[in-house]
Amino acid sequence: MTARPCREADVRAWDGEADVVVVGYGVAGAAAAIGAAVEGADVLVLEHTGGWGGAAALAGGFVYLGGGTGVQKACGFHDTPEAMHRFLTAAMGPAADAAKIEVYSERSVEHFDWLVRCGVPFRAAFYDRPAWEPPGDEGLMYSGGENAHPFADIAPPAPRGHLPRMADKRTGERGAGYQLMLHLATTAEQTGARARYGIRFLRLVVADDGRVCGVVARSLGEDVAIRARRGVVLAAGSFTFNADMVARHVPALGGRPGSAVEQHDGRAIRAAQAVGADTAHLWACEAAVHTDPGLMIRGVVVNGRGERVINEDTYPGRIGQELLLHHGSQSFVVADEEAADGAAADRAGTSMPLPPPTWVSEDIAELEQAMGVPPGALAATLGLYNRHAAEGRDPVHHKAAAWVRPLRPPYGVYDLRGQTSGFTLGGLRTDVDGAVLDVDGEAIEGLYAAGRTTAGIAAGGYASGISLGDGSFFGRRAGRAAAHG
Repeated sequence: MTARPCREADVRAWDGEADVVVVGYGVAGAAAAIGAAVEGADVLVLEHTGGWGGAAALAGGFVYLGGGTGVQKACGFHDTPEAMHRFLTAAMGPAADAAKIEVYSERSVEHFDWLVRCGVPFRAAFYDRPAWEPPGDEGLMYSGGENAHPFADIAPPAPRGHLPRMADKRTGERGAGYQLMLHLATTAEQTGARARYGIRFLRLVVADDGRVCGVVARSLGEDVAIRARRGVVLAAGSFTFNADMVARHVPALGGRPGSAVEQHDGRAIRAAQAVGADTAHLWACEAAVHTDPGLMIRGVVVNGRGERVINEDTYPGRIGQELLLHHGSQSFVVADEEAADGAAADRAGTSMPLPPPTWVSEDIAELEQAMGVPPGALAATLGLYNRHAAEGRDPVHHKAAAWVRPLRPPYGVYDLRGQTSGFTLGGLRTDVDGAVLDVDGEAIEGLYAAGRTTAGIAAGGYASGISLGDGSFFGRRAGRAAAHG
């Protein structure tokens, strides 16, 4: 199915129109709809599925915000835009978009306040244990490794993972991401934005002068043309579920589970490329390793050769990236009884018990054989780690002293081989107001984009909450810019 544009002259009749047409009703699309509607534009959101939400509604719900938000202050943390800027510059990967990081850091507090005005609730409580996310309704957590090596030495650490409050949350069904989307979709409706569901975006419509003036989509088995009087905002997600694009750009994710929704098929990216759009960081991805962060931080993470690879107290997504991209998803966690008990205690009161280790033994050689690592490799790793841990330090990977202690037999080994999943980060190149840029760096008239359809703040690095953070932040700006044509 072609992604090449349709000429306006070939449109026999428009089947609908609006000032601003938004493609996709996830977090970026909802924010774009609000941003355009409050500027007085007539807004129509086109959504492939039967309702709003997208990947955001299934996400854990972190929104990465800082610089001194109300929740940060209420929890007793001091943060500044400058510290946030320094962290993001260091953590978001090579050639991260400096202009986006700057404006996002400078206006993060304002964006937090905007979310609150949209009705998104945040409880001013800090969750201080290692986890992918709080099991309860705490509204603040370290979500990017800000307090771990090397970032703790680059910028003053502050927790910036803001989690919308939700009672009786069920992650993956109706968690904090759903709560965020509920309030954004409600606000979009209240501001006058219309939505059309069950309609799949196919390609762009381009006028004779090169301006994007609409879209072609499929509804009930028929192709329909929707006119955009002022602009189109593409907010249709990543290319995580486009196997050909993944194989070409992020082969490490090939065959791995995708942490997104199947509508993240890259069509919006391809359609924009077909009208001359540039892309950035198509090779980049985020990854998760499917195990408990509280277990990793108390033990050691080793690769398929029995070698430690990273400081285990960092953001667990960084561990996942390291294992996926540099170690073929071949890894193990080695822990002891005290480490397992500590991790289990962190899960107390939740419905997620800590799984048992794959192998348990006092004999390291026996474990090496079971793991399939070279004889003596794990013994050397544990010997080096324990020798330094007895002195309360980790000069190899610089894990914080609070988490460093010698591991004692019997050892438990957790087999994590192949236990990674992820999603793509690269996409269309846009400016800070969401205008899609061509290969010469010029804005394509009438075309805007936001969210995972774009190359956002994350350019290989990541912190939990960046997708929902920059998706909503730059979605607002894209919608506002499109409203002014």
